[in-house]
Amino acid sequence: MEQKVTESTSFDMKAGADAPAFSDAGALLPRLTKEEARQLSPLALAFLGDAVYELCIRTLTVQTHDLSPDGLNRLTSSLAKAGTQAAIMAAVLPGLTEEEETVYRRGRNAKSKTMAKHASMSDYRQATGFEALIGYLYLTGQEKRALTIIGKGIADYENAAGQTENEQH
Repeated sequence: MEQKVTESTSFDMKAGADAPAFSDAGALLPRLTKEEARQLSPLALAFLGDAVYELCIRTLTVQTHDLSPDGLNRLTSSLAKAGTQAAIMAAVLPGLTEEEETVYRRGRNAKSKTMAKHASMSDYRQATGFEALIGYLYLTGQEKRALTIIGKGIADYENAAGQTENEQH
């Protein structure tokens, strides 16, 4: 039987656990302190960061490109590839704070049982680090910083791709 979602519907919580903390009265999702977020596995941060990044690139793509749904999907798929995420990470790495670099390195060095089908191990690990960073920033209420990193990374990636394309012609 399907359960209706109402204001009183909540997630099952572990016995004795406190209610999740929200960043403000208008927040949709619970936020964690930086210490609480650092307690999470880097692969859990990457799991969340993957979804946040996907939503961000889909949103940016819809806002900046007048394409068919197929064209939108192709563009967002190209930006979601491990190789692209590794290139984005390389572009933004020099501008990260020490805290952000630490989160990135934890994600990059995490031992995953899986690997992307069409990526090198190096690209896959860098992409995992990038996703862990985005997940961490999101969970700690630093969405603007996550968007800044994503936006700069994509801009630098597209500029580098454009330069490479111009050099080939």
